[in-house]
Amino acid sequence: MEEIVMKPLYLKFTDDEIIYSDNKDLTDQQSYKLNPGQELKENFQDFAKNLSTPIDSLILTNTHESLLNKNLITYNGQTIDCRNDLENIFHVPVVNMEDIRKDGLALAIHNAISYSGWHLDYNHLDHDKRQYGQESMQTIGNGFLGLRGTYLEAKANDDNYPATYVAGVFNQLSTPINGREVINEDLVNLPNSQYISFKVDEGDYLRIKDDLVQESVRSLDMKHGILTISTIIKLDDGKELKVVAKKLADLKNYHDYYLQYSVTPLNFYGKITLLTQTDASVVNSNVARYRNLANKHLVVDNIENNDKEILMLAHTNQSQIDLAIKTNISYPDIDNAQYYMENKSEVASQFIAFNVKPNHTYTLEKAVSIFTSLETNPDMIDTARNHKFIPTFAGAQEASKEAWHDVWKKENIIVSGDVTAQKLLHLNCFSMTIAAQELANKHLDVSVGSRGLTGEGYRGHIFWDELFDMNFYLLHYPELVKNLMMYRYNRLDAAEEYAAASDYKGAMFPWQSGMYGDEQSQEVHLNPMTNTWDPDNSRKQRHVSLAVAYNVLNYYNATQDEAFMSQYGLEMLFDIAEFWISMSKFDPDTGKYTISDVMGPDEFHENYPGDTDNQGLKNNAYTNIMVSWFFKKLAKLIEDEPAKVIDDNLKRTNFTQENIKDLNNIRHNLKLDFSGDILGQFEGYFDLKEIDFNKYRQQYGNISRMDRILKAHHDSPDNYQIAKQADTLMALFNIRESAFLKIMLDLDYPIVNPNKFIHDNIKYYIARTTHGSTLSRIVYSMLMLKIGEDKQAWKLFYEALTSDYYDIQGGTTAEGIHLGVMGATLNVVTSYFAGVDYRGKMLEVNPHMPKQWEEVDFQMTFRDVNFKFRVTDNTFIVTTDKDTEIKFLNQKLPLTANQEIQLTY
Repeated sequence: MEEIVMKPLYLKFTDDEIIYSDNKDLTDQQSYKLNPGQELKENFQDFAKNLSTPIDSLILTNTHESLLNKNLITYNGQTIDCRNDLENIFHVPVVNMEDIRKDGLALAIHNAISYSGWHLDYNHLDHDKRQYGQESMQTIGNGFLGLRGTYLEAKANDDNYPATYVAGVFNQLSTPINGREVINEDLVNLPNSQYISFKVDEGDYLRIKDDLVQESVRSLDMKHGILTISTIIKLDDGKELKVVAKKLADLKNYHDYYLQYSVTPLNFYGKITLLTQTDASVVNSNVARYRNLANKHLVVDNIENNDKEILMLAHTNQSQIDLAIKTNISYPDIDNAQYYMENKSEVASQFIAFNVKPNHTYTLEKAVSIFTSLETNPDMIDTARNHKFIPTFAGAQEASKEAWHDVWKKENIIVSGDVTAQKLLHLNCFSMTIAAQELANKHLDVSVGSRGLTGEGYRGHIFWDELFDMNFYLLHYPELVKNLMMYRYNRLDAAEEYAAASDYKGAMFPWQSGMYGDEQSQEVHLNPMTNTWDPDNSRKQRHVSLAVAYNVLNYYNATQDEAFMSQYGLEMLFDIAEFWISMSKFDPDTGKYTISDVMGPDEFHENYPGDTDNQGLKNNAYTNIMVSWFFKKLAKLIEDEPAKVIDDNLKRTNFTQENIKDLNNIRHNLKLDFSGDILGQFEGYFDLKEIDFNKYRQQYGNISRMDRILKAHHDSPDNYQIAKQADTLMALFNIRESAFLKIMLDLDYPIVNPNKFIHDNIKYYIARTTHGSTLSRIVYSMLMLKIGEDKQAWKLFYEALTSDYYDIQGGTTAEGIHLGVMGATLNVVTSYFAGVDYRGKMLEVNPHMPKQWEEVDFQMTFRDVNFKFRVTDNTFIVTTDKDTEIKFLNQKLPLTANQEIQLTY
């Protein structure tokens, strides 16, 4: 191994200070006084600010270890594992001196970098939303199913939520609210088969509680798709045990997941009874504000027992989706075990009782498969009965490693110089893959929900967030994108019915979509600040249909898939275009077309001040610009496609030759508002009042949800120039700047000084944005790069990257990860930091590497060419598997297959 040149900082901890030095003997040492009034993390942050010289690693010289942890220090009377906090603050590897003595400095640091980049660890027991959020983050899955990262011994309570979700399994229930029946459709929490616990002698079965859990380490190995939960348990009578639980989801045989549960008595002889269940008494209760709504979705039809196998048959009580859940347990290393079963109406239990002795490990393995009538029809029950599992957990683990090896060969993004960013970029890739992957989704009629398969936020619905997710999938798995887009195609009829019900033509996709493609946005939502139900007008975000069109056009641009475009894509585009034509109304006074009754991505603005008729907004800039872009793309597509393809699609839709003329007429004449060179978010925006953010910051601190704050003051965000997230300038995230400027010219709003226009508008709107959505930060990060605000761009990027890791929105990660921002951060790394822009006929490259990173390596596929990139602060290295060409800094560059090209910039 090549010797690693490092700049280590050696740390020694005492009760009240950190002693540090740049040499291992701690000569020339300095000290930093700890503030006992602060949390340890806050002390570390202040310590980091106190250092003036750069470091590449932190070496812990005097930590102590326990059965599960070796980086422990004592602070304010508490024993704390300090590695995660130090890594997250300094973004460098943290190495224990014992590892250096064993392996040497270079290898120990190399191992630390590798471990940290591939593992998401939590080293203690948490509570409430924080624990829920960590379970979301450590979800395992395979695109078909998601299994939250819960302790196996946990039942649903305020601290733990062990849920299982299968893509596409929705159910609708009705709840009386304010004198009317409100129907909500939920991604269903399926029967819990991951429950395993134990009791000693005649005691109680273990529940996860502070007074029993002495130590806990939960480690998600993202490289191999395995979650390991290790605990040290001390029972009330002093008996101690070590418990190691593992779980993984099979990527290839996507119906399956596997559990391994090992118990080691540490200080006693006695009897242990293991209990494992498949529990269909579960309800949907992940989201606190939904708990008063109807939430019981499952009906058990039958429970079959066959020795160590159980088959539970059930169905959802409204959507009538049939379920078959098969489990099999084995325990070959447990001698003389007594096995018995117990079935209740909704719970199938299995018990294994045996005698134990100290320091011997006893292991139960459980395999679980889930089949539904959605993807396994008509022989679901026989298929489940005859299903064969991988015989051992070791075999399943090996298969998981091989499958994930293939995944990471395609989608790995390697960052040098920042272990925290590397961990979280891996987490984002991992989360994208367990939300959807080719082997599963080619058999499913689903798309990706905004929270993936990790929680019940937004009820598991599909939003415009697809726009942020598809970019990642497109560059690695174009076939997957096609499968996901078929979810929208299969719901064209529902979109047409929705448009017709609103007196429009064409296809109007719903803001929130579930099983059927009808509108699933709530009509009311709970304001947690006032505990009142307010009207929810988010369904007016008609731009979701533009996101569908954008994904179709992006897919076609990257793949040139003529078969998809002729069979499905054009039909979708024609129907969507017909809808926007019907929404565009000509105003003879202005000579412009107006699009009314909409909301932009901002979401704070639902109506004009004083509007009690709920008429929405006029001429939202993002909507109108994207409509013009879409119409321009579609008109060009109609020119380029064979006449027979166009005619066939015109016959399948209500789109006409007159509509084709409308495309060009409308796209040149949509109305926008300006004040000087500032583009108005919507018509009348500049008539709204300014707002004093500082006033509310002093009272509330976090003002990201100014809508809720203002409503608590009997006011409304409709009255102010304020935004939840990027809106007016969102089009600059979707399309190239050159395309944006051409659209403005087409609309007869020529931008005379593009640099000034973009600078002034970004500055204007970021000052009025509260970033109430995680997506806002990542969009503005890209925008700030455009105007040379690299420091602010990096800050916003890192806040977006860590938004779920630190749960910066005050507990929303408890309800599931935010998949859209995960996809968007990956896109910013490759498309803006590395600078590889795929939104045209060829790749265009213009790197903006952050100074905090040394190098970024990644791969992607574009137009059937596989690219490998390596980018530093001044070099760009590319290899392809076919002859092609790219634009590098606006200059065309031919590339020869399998020949590495290195460029400087």
